[in-house]
Amino acid sequence: MENSADTTYDEDIIREEHLPNGDFYVGKFHGPVPHGFGKYTWSDGAIYEGEWDLSRITGKSQIVWQSGAVYEGEVVGGFLEGSGILKGVDGSIYDGSWHMSKYDGMGLKTYPNSDVYEGNWKEGLQEGVGKYTWSNGTTYVGNWKRGKMSGKGVMQWKNGDLYNGYWHNGLMHGIGYYRYNDGIVYVGTWSKGLKDGQGILYPAGSKIPCDPLFSELFGYTNSCPSVNFKGLCPEKFIFLILTLVRLCRRSPRISNGNVSVIEGGCALSQEGCNTASSSSGSKRDTENERDMVYEREYMQGILIMERPRYWDELKAMSVKNRKKNLWRRQVKGPGETIYKGHKSYFLMLNLQLGIRYTVGKITPVPLREVRSSDFGPRARIRMYFPHEGTQYTPPHHSINFFWKDYCPMVFRNLREMFKIDAADYMMSICGGDSLKELSSPGKSGSIFYLSQDERFVIKTLKKTEVKVLLKMLPKYYVHVGAYENTLITKFFGLHRITLKSGRKVRFVVMGNMFRTELRIHRRYDLKGSTQGRFTKKENIKETTTLKDLDLTYVFYVEKSWREALFRQISLDCMFLESQSIIDYSMLLGIHFRAPEHLRSRLDQDTEPLESENPAACNSGDSVNPDEIFRQKGFLLVAHEPGSVSSAPGSHIRGSMVRASEAGDEEVDLVLPGTGSRLRVQLGVNMPAQACLKDQDITAGSNEDDTYKVYDVVLYLGIIDILQEYNVKKKIEHCVKSLKYDPLSISAVEQSLYARRFMSFLEKVFPEQ
Repeated sequence: MENSADTTYDEDIIREEHLPNGDFYVGKFHGPVPHGFGKYTWSDGAIYEGEWDLSRITGKSQIVWQSGAVYEGEVVGGFLEGSGILKGVDGSIYDGSWHMSKYDGMGLKTYPNSDVYEGNWKEGLQEGVGKYTWSNGTTYVGNWKRGKMSGKGVMQWKNGDLYNGYWHNGLMHGIGYYRYNDGIVYVGTWSKGLKDGQGILYPAGSKIPCDPLFSELFGYTNSCPSVNFKGLCPEKFIFLILTLVRLCRRSPRISNGNVSVIEGGCALSQEGCNTASSSSGSKRDTENERDMVYEREYMQGILIMERPRYWDELKAMSVKNRKKNLWRRQVKGPGETIYKGHKSYFLMLNLQLGIRYTVGKITPVPLREVRSSDFGPRARIRMYFPHEGTQYTPPHHSINFFWKDYCPMVFRNLREMFKIDAADYMMSICGGDSLKELSSPGKSGSIFYLSQDERFVIKTLKKTEVKVLLKMLPKYYVHVGAYENTLITKFFGLHRITLKSGRKVRFVVMGNMFRTELRIHRRYDLKGSTQGRFTKKENIKETTTLKDLDLTYVFYVEKSWREALFRQISLDCMFLESQSIIDYSMLLGIHFRAPEHLRSRLDQDTEPLESENPAACNSGDSVNPDEIFRQKGFLLVAHEPGSVSSAPGSHIRGSMVRASEAGDEEVDLVLPGTGSRLRVQLGVNMPAQACLKDQDITAGSNEDDTYKVYDVVLYLGIIDILQEYNVKKKIEHCVKSLKYDPLSISAVEQSLYARRFMSFLEKVFPEQ
């Protein structure tokens, strides 16, 4: 009878059960397993009290851990799932949605230091739209990604300053505007928390023209009147901004004081924003002063240029350049994304289809050394791509075309030589994202395309240039194989598309030497010639590629690096001379860093100090002090495999440079405050100092001279190597020599061109 009672289970009867491991359960059962309401106590003191579903904790419950943390809410299948409140032992409280025991969905968290975040979460981190309020009163409302402020957002500091714009990894990065508590407004671009690039400073009380920048920030396209920010208190200002961000896209027309939200757009009402302190007795202090704004340019937080402009002139410029907005290009990266309906859309589809086909066809072939037949006229892959598809080609939505791939085995080996994975190559160029079209920086008329990840540049070629490349390809293959640090352009593919109309378009795929996480502030195309090698000042923008006569700096690099650099330039020039190539140039990219002696002299309109800026982040570098070596204003550390913060770009191959201060060891470049540790190679991530010409770097006796010296990171490469010194160029030389100095023109014979090129670069990179 007793045994019979032990084996009889009733779901309405509460029983106790002690487990061999010391755990204890009291509650309802279904057969031999817990089912219904019950309380489970682990041997370590943790307690679960709530619903069970056939031995699995599911439903409303309360969990108390040994540490003292308490959870009250929903549980599914043993995981915190649904909605619930977690009170941490450190005093933090989270009230919101859960998924797989992690914050996921909408939730409110109060931190131990009284900070509060309310918004979206994903896998335990802030992701999506949310509001963070610091204990000191600073607030941020906007987008988050992986627990950091990223995307569009508005931050208001405790002192009343306000920034509205783009963020990345917790720092201001991209276009935006910064309003100071005294009413001054700066509209421009930021890079990793510092002003970086062009912008406009509006004095307190100034009118601000409706620039496309505001359309980019708020997502509207309609025009809007000018705004006077000084009359708005900080609370009203941030409310106004948040209202616009939330409502301006699809809301019906609303009119409420200072906010006018229109279907498909939004605008700020000028009447509600005028300065309240103005009176009939005190109109405008000085009409000219109130109408004056300041066009500025910064490099890494340092003001390098300021030019006063009248407001009406600036407004006219804004309307004129509405479709050519520089700030919009900067935040989205270089180039215009090719969309459906774009003039290059079908050409892009054809190119992607062809590359996907030929790379997929050649990759399975076992890797082998190239043969002479791989360079010959039969080394081609030809294929027809009708839109309905064939036995060998897929159906597609582009127009019919013929495809030709030149020397596929040679370029396959070149990609292997430069460590370009075939799958990555196809995904970069032929993946789901569209290519971007760049404007041509030269007179060739070529069109440039950029892959979405910016690893590869695709350039259209003339028929004569294709012939030159095919002619020099055997020697080029030997040269880049023999000299891994060559600065010559890296070629990865040569293709031709023939449309049904008979039009032929030829492409070459190259590595992008400016693919870096650092911002390129200046670009120069240097040939060593002087005739016509300048850019009109009115045509100069931040993204303009400048020429020889525009270069006002010389660059000092470590002695051993300079020797290695010119040794390689000499070898590359000897190769180009042997192929009768002229008109090549050194493409020079410069990233400016603010030197330490300038960082303390930032003017009052720079960002708050890092210690006062909740958005700022430390570099997080853990570097052994014994392994740090100084190279002028930079920190170099002994290289550690796997420690570099970013993967090498498609332009990088070869050994790393060695620093004499580091005992002739390979080194990485550390940029304090950015968390970046970059691999230093010949022509890639090379630290140097830029000085104005005719200024001695060792001078420094005049305090003002220090403002003419900058720490820079250099990127170098020899480009445009497909022009022979042929009959056409000889005629050009004869004609221009009648009018100009024969040594100043670009078209000269190859040996003279190489000597002049080397001589010019030796002046650009003088010995210290």
